[in-house]
Amino acid sequence: MAESSVIEVKGLQKHFPVRQRLFSKNSGGILKAVDGVSFSIPKGHSIGLAGESGCGKTTTGKMLLQLYEPTGGTYLFNGKDVTHMKTKQEVKAFRKQAQLMLQNPFEALNPRFTIFRSLLEPLINHQIGTKEERAFLVRQALERANLYPAENYFEKYPHQMSGGQLQRVVLARALIIDPLFLVADEPVSMLDVSVRAGVLNLMKEVTKSMQLTTVYISHDLSLIQYMCEQTAIMYLGKIVEIGETKKVLAKPMHPYTKALISAVPVPDPEKRGEEIKINNHVPSPINLPRGCNFQDRCPFVESICREKEPELTESNDGPKVACHMVQAKQPSAILYKEVLIR
Repeated sequence: MAESSVIEVKGLQKHFPVRQRLFSKNSGGILKAVDGVSFSIPKGHSIGLAGESGCGKTTTGKMLLQLYEPTGGTYLFNGKDVTHMKTKQEVKAFRKQAQLMLQNPFEALNPRFTIFRSLLEPLINHQIGTKEERAFLVRQALERANLYPAENYFEKYPHQMSGGQLQRVVLARALIIDPLFLVADEPVSMLDVSVRAGVLNLMKEVTKSMQLTTVYISHDLSLIQYMCEQTAIMYLGKIVEIGETKKVLAKPMHPYTKALISAVPVPDPEKRGEEIKINNHVPSPINLPRGCNFQDRCPFVESICREKEPELTESNDGPKVACHMVQAKQPSAILYKEVLIR
């Protein structure tokens, strides 16, 4: 990309050893939660990670925040290699620039802390400002999150506030130390539909004004379509399709991406969308067979899919796709005709 990347990961991996069960003759094996993920995000831009539960998107987010140390690959943050940081000082300096917006605002805040004390915590941890300056920064952060007047929330406890207000507090706490990078893990999934739009519009406005580089982790493709310039579709630890959000969601090429999009309900009772059937359920991520991870569920599987793992390569339409069928340049229209539709 022409712009300098704040986040750049190449072949990022996170493998977990699986404990052997008592009296079992089989070895525990390796769970490849993330297995060779690569992407970059320019400053001020965003990417959405989507896929079924267990696909590795949250584990990827945790590695980007250094909550997990990668098993393999490289991770560059603002041009600096932070794959394996060795000292607590390095980790602390990194985390001052990278923050997390948690999914559940009711569990993200200490119930014994007032809102003022909760927002004060990161300032204390990073030794930012005097007592008076910290009070000003807390007030500024709450007002940035559209909580007016800020003083009315200082002495409140989390149980005295609504879910929408708490999610704004969580956002304010993440932004109070002026980070470069934010991971938002299902940022509105715990909120009523009536308040989701307000929180998302606030996040869009704030991240734009602060030139914040953002990763959104979500099952909700409509959220990703609204918030993100790039979209990466993950399946069993790998990215199967990545590119500009408009292209990935409007004209999906990987069979798994098509299945995800076809499962989104259409808000029109007179219009039935095409339903793409995929076989079976998600297989165990432990000791996967060679070849494509999607082979047991794909309606187009061929012998090469069971022998060779497809590489993530750029397609003629722009997005990168890991699929032998797409790489063989079969037209997308033909794929739709061959799919089993109920």
